[in-house]
Amino acid sequence: MLENQEAPQVNDYEDPVSADPREFAAKVNNWVPHDLVLKDAWFPAAHCFAIGKKPIRRAIYSQPYFLWRENGKIVASEFHPNEGMFANKSEYSDAAGRYPVIEKYGYAWCWFGNPESAAPEHIPSIPYLPEQGGVPEHMLGTVRFDCCAPLSLENLIDLTHADFIHADVVGDEKMDKETVEVFHDSETITMVRTCVNKSVAPIMKIFGGVREDVQQVRQVIRIYLRSHAAIAYGKFDPGDNVQLFHPCVPETRDRTRLDYAMNTMNVKKHNLFRYMMPKASYKVSRQDSSMTSPQSPRYMREEKRKDLHSPLDEAGQKYRVLMLALAERQAKGDFEYRDNVSTDCSDIIGYQKE
Repeated sequence: MLENQEAPQVNDYEDPVSADPREFAAKVNNWVPHDLVLKDAWFPAAHCFAIGKKPIRRAIYSQPYFLWRENGKIVASEFHPNEGMFANKSEYSDAAGRYPVIEKYGYAWCWFGNPESAAPEHIPSIPYLPEQGGVPEHMLGTVRFDCCAPLSLENLIDLTHADFIHADVVGDEKMDKETVEVFHDSETITMVRTCVNKSVAPIMKIFGGVREDVQQVRQVIRIYLRSHAAIAYGKFDPGDNVQLFHPCVPETRDRTRLDYAMNTMNVKKHNLFRYMMPKASYKVSRQDSSMTSPQSPRYMREEKRKDLHSPLDEAGQKYRVLMLALAERQAKGDFEYRDNVSTDCSDIIGYQKE
């Protein structure tokens, strides 16, 4: 069912994942994530609650974005309102130096690319965040990674890494059975991991009221490639569901901003878990950064040792190839979307709206 739902919508689309194995391997083992700059995409540049009358500054691929409100509506501009426009205006803003911006899911989504191509249907689907916003501020936060955004997402798409790097939060690798599935189209990649009798996540034992020793777990990571944004959805039985929006905004070639949202509003029984789970993002992000930050600069210099991958790393390999395919298309002047990223993905991730 997943493959049918995510089938390419354009007949002439050639799936890069099904390319010749030697060509596939060459792309996997020779990519430089810092060189990937994908245009014509919406980026969640800031939480809406952080934007008021006083301008704040953000960056996407080192391009400045000033955000403020005029008559309650968010404005995104290449220039600070007190400074006026400069002669060297970029190609990414309109004649007035402003960017397309949409307020949705509690974020200010800013367009990076040709302003005339900005369309609301290219904003990714996040089914467990209210479209009008309203998630409490204690469920929102900001962390940063000293690495490029694709490297951070490549780490995230491998759900099994959490058992080793984040074992003190989400539980170790002990379980009776594990199955992993990977699905993709031209704009997204989704990994589904199902675990039978997995060790209970420590945070759920301490704050979530789980007394059993094992859980039945279904975890999903879905990455929207152009927007460098991921949704993470976990179902834990016994336990509470985890609903995380994990956008990796590429501020520079080696600096990533993560304005996350952990929606625990539906947690009714265990108020401590409702408040503490979002804060775990600060600890988890430091653990991730300890792995990706030293790795990131190695891609920017010549190395005798190649970046080889195990055949078991299906999700990470496909992520690399899909990102490269998008970059190659754009280098040829093709910025069209071949698949609809705004289609409700509830069925794909297994989310049931209440």
